[in-house]
Amino acid sequence: MANFTAADVKKLRELTGAGMMDCKKALDEAEGNVDKAVEILRVKGQKGVAKREGRNASNGAVVSLIADGNTSGVLVELNCETDFVAKGEKFVAVAEAIAKHVAAVKPADLDALLASEIEAGKTVQAYVDEANATLGEKIVLSRFAQFADGYVSSYLHRTSPDLPPQVGVLVALDKEDAQVAKDVAQHIAAFAPKFLTRDEIPAETVENERRVAEATAREEGKPEAALPKIVEGRVTGFFKENVLLDQAFAKDNKKTVAKVLEEAGVTLKSFARFRVGV
Repeated sequence: MANFTAADVKKLRELTGAGMMDCKKALDEAEGNVDKAVEILRVKGQKGVAKREGRNASNGAVVSLIADGNTSGVLVELNCETDFVAKGEKFVAVAEAIAKHVAAVKPADLDALLASEIEAGKTVQAYVDEANATLGEKIVLSRFAQFADGYVSSYLHRTSPDLPPQVGVLVALDKEDAQVAKDVAQHIAAFAPKFLTRDEIPAETVENERRVAEATAREEGKPEAALPKIVEGRVTGFFKENVLLDQAFAKDNKKTVAKVLEEAGVTLKSFARFRVGV
């Protein structure tokens, strides 16, 4: 039996994020040498990456980074298998490092981000794979958003006090208004709009809603003469549910989000909303 202490196990766990029993086995194999144990865990972890490929990574965290005096911002979703790993400092640190990297390199898309170098000679994909190895779970960088035009703000929501944020929103206004940015971001977190304006909805989606509304009305036995009005009413209901500017504002449902922005004299240029695993 190798000679090592509980302090050695603790140090190895802090360095790698690996489980206690894995750390003890690695230290035993390394004859108490912590540096060698780190290498052993990394090698064994990398061997397990492929085995974990088919697992479901539905837990995780959303992190944000606002920089340059609120003129730029980043939102990142990093996923893992369990909430145990999600709430660990190592996992959150990986997500935050990736967000910082996004802010620095401004990648065009997820493929470009994964292929970019986050450290000398190490791509983001390799960095994520390393986290996969040391944390012992499938780790996936799912998506990111970045705005760098106007006044940018974010809102992060915890669905459970012992977990990192599970919902994140990034908004960009045409000019500074911290209160409106916060209020609208919180509204988006709660009501999950899919589109900013009606113009963003694909025409085929609207037409499908019309077909469904008409078929439903006929099934309900509505009068033929009333169908056009009923269909338009239900399509309008679809807009109010899915289009941010058409939604009733969370803090005052007598006003739409569009009206709130108009009264504040600002324009919402864009938004992104991530919910872990959705």
